[in-house]
Amino acid sequence: MESITSAMENHLNNLTKPRGSLGNLEDYCVKMAEIQKQVPPKIEKKGVYVFAGDHGIAAEGVSLYPQEVTRQMLLNILSGGAGINALAGGCGWEIITVDAGVLGDDFPPDNQIQIKPPCSFLRERIRASSRNSLREAAMSAAETGLALERGRMLAKDAAERGFDMTAVGDLGIGNTSTAAAMLVAAGFSAADVVDRGTGIDSAMLENKRRVVEEAARRANAPGGDGEAILRELGSPDFAMMAGFILGLEGKGIACVLDGFPVTSAAYMAYLINPGIRKWLFAGHLSKVAGHKPVLERMGLEPIVNLNMRLGEGTGAVIGGHIVELGVLAARSMASFADAHVSDSGGAEEKY
Repeated sequence: MESITSAMENHLNNLTKPRGSLGNLEDYCVKMAEIQKQVPPKIEKKGVYVFAGDHGIAAEGVSLYPQEVTRQMLLNILSGGAGINALAGGCGWEIITVDAGVLGDDFPPDNQIQIKPPCSFLRERIRASSRNSLREAAMSAAETGLALERGRMLAKDAAERGFDMTAVGDLGIGNTSTAAAMLVAAGFSAADVVDRGTGIDSAMLENKRRVVEEAARRANAPGGDGEAILRELGSPDFAMMAGFILGLEGKGIACVLDGFPVTSAAYMAYLINPGIRKWLFAGHLSKVAGHKPVLERMGLEPIVNLNMRLGEGTGAVIGGHIVELGVLAARSMASFADAHVSDSGGAEEKY
């Protein structure tokens, strides 16, 4: 019996083009076919989940911005004014914002929030911010388990919404420090994963590096235990992102990763289940220094490199759109037989 991979490759080779001439787009089509177990694959509905949360480690002076900016930017996304609104709208993505652990009181009732379609809002808050991981565990074991489970339930939500492709975005002041601390605990060098984040100066960068290294030492978590690292050094939003990625297993839904914070959460999921890479795409290569080594460790090749570092899922929706274009070509191009064009017999040269 012909495998899905072989069937998709044969489908691409029979289209009216020299074999392999669509380059990486053909590889993306093959991977989508493997995820969906159908030839050709389809991408008709896409949703980007933006996980918002605050980080107790921000109290250590690792960011230029105060923590209330997380809440303010979440409201900005809901009202349609953020970068993710512009880019997701241009690429045909729905936006699902998730309050996983934003500092402060609960958001007001839905009828008091100005939500601009196609954006929606989910209340999944585990706690209002993680604890300061330099001083103590970021979450309890129960909170960590609950965040992972709610992430898995959001993967079920994605299936119920009929998404063929999802993307994961992040929002939270201090989250690059959380990401770096988790990765240092997992065995990465602080020199490779600590960067300027929102644009801190050299003195703040040195403080950030110190805080990250000391937090990782305090945690003393086993380097291969993703759940323990999330508990000691992570946050509800990071654990929920990891749970979401894990929860997509077997659902036939692709997932596109955004930048450094999202990829660090994905790496924790990778430690729990290395099989996640089968349904993951790396949307882009962020300008943040730590992004590249983590993608390499998971064996993921970024789709684009635009020197972006905004977060919110912006790089993921662009990368996902490119995958979608490849799938569109695979579904709409004529075959040699249908177009009455003579096949090359397997040659890969240009026309």
